[in-house]
Amino acid sequence: MTKGRDKCHGGAIGCGSRRAFLAAAASHVSGLPGFTLAGTASSAGDALALVQSASPDVLLLDLGLAPNRALDLVRRVKATPGAPAVVALALFHTPEAVAAAKRAGAVVSYDLNYRPSLWKSIGGKSRAQEVNRRLAPLVDVMLGNEEDFTAALGFSVSGVDEHHAKLDPEGFKRMMERVVQEFPNLSLIATTLRHAKTATLNDWGAICYYDGRFYQAPVRENLEIFDRVGGGDSFASGLIYGFLSGKEPQWSVECGAAHGALAMTTPGDTTMAILPEVLQTMTAQTARIER
Repeated sequence: MTKGRDKCHGGAIGCGSRRAFLAAAASHVSGLPGFTLAGTASSAGDALALVQSASPDVLLLDLGLAPNRALDLVRRVKATPGAPAVVALALFHTPEAVAAAKRAGAVVSYDLNYRPSLWKSIGGKSRAQEVNRRLAPLVDVMLGNEEDFTAALGFSVSGVDEHHAKLDPEGFKRMMERVVQEFPNLSLIATTLRHAKTATLNDWGAICYYDGRFYQAPVRENLEIFDRVGGGDSFASGLIYGFLSGKEPQWSVECGAAHGALAMTTPGDTTMAILPEVLQTMTAQTARIER
């Protein structure tokens, strides 16, 4: 256990028995404005002691922590005075874990989300592709951005240079067809399309493949960006919302693209948009909303 500082408000604690999880938690926290890592713990007992001594704002918890210990730790932490928020995460790195989820009736959604900084110490891009290709046959829904399918899964996109200066939707459709041919278990594939002209002006769109057909959201050209972090996650949540609500695939991909566009007009990676604003943005095809 790394000792925490007293009363570390604005701090976070990582708890997990796997070094990969603790390294990822530390890397993530270091990139969050206003947050510092108060410490890490590899057992439930050490984590509870650290929460009590450091008084952090957030506990990042690996659900793989010893059988049945993670949820018990959540109950004990939330019973402490001034309890921190608890973010429970699953770091599954074996096909067996994904297969177990499917046997339990789960729809497996997988975000490729390649991050070089998280892979460089354990084998880099080649290792990421190896792991992702082992897991892909067990996935139902696969999500990514314009770079992820190449970097994290090994599928190149024709007509795209290394800077992604020009994004031809047809090239991405051909790539998706190859992905489905190799992994026919996939029922839904979706990717965002971003051309970052400058830090402030981006062209933004999205495509999804579902049930043998492609559905594409209109491209928002010269979208003014305040903070691009979180655009992909907000796209995914809007897309998933559409499908879970029984909407058509075209509506769903447009909902995702609109939600992602709105998320990038506000700071941070957590959306501040509400559903009526997303619906308005879908109609207007801009990110301008009435408040």
